[in-house]
Amino acid sequence: MIKTSFLQWGMILALALSLNLATVSLARATVYDIDPDHSFIEFKISHLGISVLKGRFNTVKGSFEYDAQKADAASIQVEVDTNSLDSNHAKRDKHLRGSDFLDVEKFPTASFKSVSYKEAGGKGVVTGDLTLHGVTHKVEIPVTFVGAGPDPWGGQRRGYEGRLEIKRSDYGISYNLGPAAETMTLELFIEGIARK
Repeated sequence: MIKTSFLQWGMILALALSLNLATVSLARATVYDIDPDHSFIEFKISHLGISVLKGRFNTVKGSFEYDAQKADAASIQVEVDTNSLDSNHAKRDKHLRGSDFLDVEKFPTASFKSVSYKEAGGKGVVTGDLTLHGVTHKVEIPVTFVGAGPDPWGGQRRGYEGRLEIKRSDYGISYNLGPAAETMTLELFIEGIARK
């Protein structure tokens, strides 16, 4: 009887341990690799206070982690190829990539790395370090959850969009475009594929 009791307790302990490990495994955040074909960053800036110039950075890579049960533990890191700037005008793009603006030869990448995230009702604010033109500042980016679910190729995806305003001069970009062009708007469209 005593042997049976020890055996039963051993089985109960083993079962509890396996359930606990399963729970820990299920609770782990999902890692998403940013899909470079469906992620990009757009920029918008005043042109001489007369009109608006819009463009985008086409090459974005990185990853983010998310667990719906622990949303505030989410994190993201993004790297942008500054040479992928595209304003739909070759001569202007060459100027924007040059030393008057992004100086892509000296600063081939811009990046963002989060330090915290707060979420409520499908909206959130991600705080982190934005590095542009070799200068780093802490910024807050309001983000909106767009959607999540399976794709046709057997993967799982999750997408967000965000919007941020920065001052060019804060990042050492001071080429004169008029006072209305001091502030630039960045819009982020990020789609991730769950890592298997």
